[in-house]
Amino acid sequence: MPSSIYRPGPPLGAFVDCLWHYDGDPAPADRERALPSGSLDLIINLDADCLEFFAVDAVTPLGPFPGIVLSGAAAGFVTIGPKPRTTVMGVHFRPGGAFPFLGVPAGDLEGTQVPLEALWGPSARDLRERLAEAATPTRRFAILEACLRERARRPLQRHPAVAEALRAFEDPWLESVAQVNARTGLSPRQLIARFRDQVGLAPKAYWRVRRFQAALRRLESARDTRGAEIAAEHGYFDQAHYNRDFRAFTGMSPRAYLARECARPNHVPLRGKNIQDPTA
Repeated sequence: MPSSIYRPGPPLGAFVDCLWHYDGDPAPADRERALPSGSLDLIINLDADCLEFFAVDAVTPLGPFPGIVLSGAAAGFVTIGPKPRTTVMGVHFRPGGAFPFLGVPAGDLEGTQVPLEALWGPSARDLRERLAEAATPTRRFAILEACLRERARRPLQRHPAVAEALRAFEDPWLESVAQVNARTGLSPRQLIARFRDQVGLAPKAYWRVRRFQAALRRLESARDTRGAEIAAEHGYFDQAHYNRDFRAFTGMSPRAYLARECARPNHVPLRGKNIQDPTA
């Protein structure tokens, strides 16, 4: 199997959604658009000590980047460039799950790609080398999990108000951030500060991303569902509001997204003229 996933047990599993590993030819696309999820990701290229990221135009390169990079939480998509053949692995953190491992507030990394060495020092490069030398995905998962357990800040827990806010933002009937403030007992300023530190986005931006993600899953599971119905189900003012948010987070309309036939969740292939105009 070219791809595999490992889900760590408690207490790490409350902060890390999964460790993933891919070994094989990438999808036949010139670029991939990674959609925002409200979480942070660690990405490790085990074949070469480099990773490719591009600006919003999907043409202008950013970087250069080494082969082990942390991608901060973002309120927009990130464009990445696949290699001809690639062995990569990484960590997909849960929302609000990366901060114990960073050494800096998660909000400092918002919308950026940062070499892990800038956060962890030389141990980041050592980690990549150990992973590259390991013979099997199972052994690589064990090395990466042990590293995360060792790096985790104690106590390994979220601020209670942040944990409550994260639960609140999954409520499809939530009407305002003010309701979240009331549930947490924090003032708006206090909630913004604590939430950004641990989650990486301001509360309102995070809420928009999570609402978009819920609407995206609905669109994928029932492709013939009308946009007005999805908008009503997920708290948008109307279909126009849903369409604007969808385009802001994907760079394309819902119809154009479905036409891409995405093989992986939150990864949209861009080919040929679609790189700069994905609606074409």
